[in-house]
Amino acid sequence: MITLFGEGRGFRVVWLLEEMELPYRLRPVDLLAGVENDTEFLAVNPAGFIPALQDGDVTMVESIAIMEYLIARYGPTPLAPDPHDPTFPAYQQFLHLGEAGLAASLYFVTGARRLAPEAERDNWSARQALRVFESRRGVVKRQLARTPYLAGDTFTAADISVAYALLSARRSGVMTFDEVEEAYVARTTERAGYKRTMAACHATRGWDESVFGRKDDAGSAPARG
Repeated sequence: MITLFGEGRGFRVVWLLEEMELPYRLRPVDLLAGVENDTEFLAVNPAGFIPALQDGDVTMVESIAIMEYLIARYGPTPLAPDPHDPTFPAYQQFLHLGEAGLAASLYFVTGARRLAPEAERDNWSARQALRVFESRRGVVKRQLARTPYLAGDTFTAADISVAYALLSARRSGVMTFDEVEEAYVARTTERAGYKRTMAACHATRGWDESVFGRKDDAGSAPARG
């Protein structure tokens, strides 16, 4: 049984697992409460960050690496084009840009805005991280002006990576969507796999509800098991 520890970027992994229809267990991890006494989690990842994956004897951290592992281990899947497919370069680029260019930058912006002392919330590093986020957002928007999904005409794991980052940025108040982004996010979040993911990820769904004052149309489907 695949066990995933923690939501946050782990949302990407759950979404992939749901799209691939793989059985898994989602084990919550409360970082805000502290993980000092969470011995089960710390045995998997002593560094104490999420997500972390256990799959038999395999232990992994880092959401994109976990996604690539699951695709390679349990594929093939239409969520990842063949390396010889003309869409593969775009797929590979946006799979990683969703973290390296978007979510990683967003982490420092939201950390400064939500956790830093008042005088440090608009510091130089936070502004630089926001500039990085916006420049990579521009790369995404230019691609979406050409194709409905980031690797072309078909939804792939690259869309899971990037859509997660865009949705997190909107929930954090870092950005509002323009028409292109709004249509793109609507296409991705209308998928049954996304709705099952929202039903499984209680913390993410609660964050969404607290920001927008509504319940996401996620249904009540349980995580696969």
